[in-house]
Amino acid sequence: MTDGTDSSCLDHGRQALYEPPSSPPRRTALVPAGPRPAPPPAPPRARLFARTVVAPALLLTAAVVYNDWLLEFPLPTGLDPRHSYVSELYAADQRFHLLFGAAELLAAALVVAGSLLARDRRAGPVAEGGWWCLVAFGICSVADVIVPMRCAPSAEAGCEAVNPWHTATSALVHAALFGSMFLFTVAAAQARWPVLARWTPWVPAAALATAVSTVGPLFGHPGWHGVPQRAHLVLVGVWFVLLAAELRGPVGERGGAPRA
Repeated sequence: MTDGTDSSCLDHGRQALYEPPSSPPRRTALVPAGPRPAPPPAPPRARLFARTVVAPALLLTAAVVYNDWLLEFPLPTGLDPRHSYVSELYAADQRFHLLFGAAELLAAALVVAGSLLARDRRAGPVAEGGWWCLVAFGICSVADVIVPMRCAPSAEAGCEAVNPWHTATSALVHAALFGSMFLFTVAAAQARWPVLARWTPWVPAAALATAVSTVGPLFGHPGWHGVPQRAHLVLVGVWFVLLAAELRGPVGERGGAPRA
């Protein structure tokens, strides 16, 4: 018994002596963390809510705020609505220029936000271009407030009717507006949008006619230009309402794409 135990111990000892030493554990190199992955896109339901509920609400609010000239009836502006430009309300030397300027900026922000939320690539490049034109409309409207008229030519003798910077930004506002009207008219015909198809081209045509009727003072023929300009602003508000109504219907749900 003793001899067997001793020989077994010797065998284990010899095996331990001849076993190669175990390799040290490998060290894992620390890799610096890269940029975080982009968050996943918004779920379809949230995107649909933004397009069919939030965007229409913003455009409807913009339609009201954009017609802030209605405040000149309760406020003592000193301007005659029949013979004055609306931009005279926020001319640099006018009493309520901060109020009307802030309203213009708010309307611009509402249009930009509503247009960005309403965009949908399924609608195609024409409708996409229409929304981007409205974004440009809002940006140019901000520029229109940043470089206001120096004074009110309808109420102050010697005040020039043409302010080069303000006239240029106003022209850009109108170019972006009518660009959106043209593109959405085409998109409505291509994709069978029910609301715009019913009201175009009548609303854009009336808006263009009233806009052209306001250029008299720029060519030395002032008078009564305030009436068509205010009618033009009402029509722009109507345009925003039509877009909002279109987004609330089946067109908004399918992203403006043609019916299958």
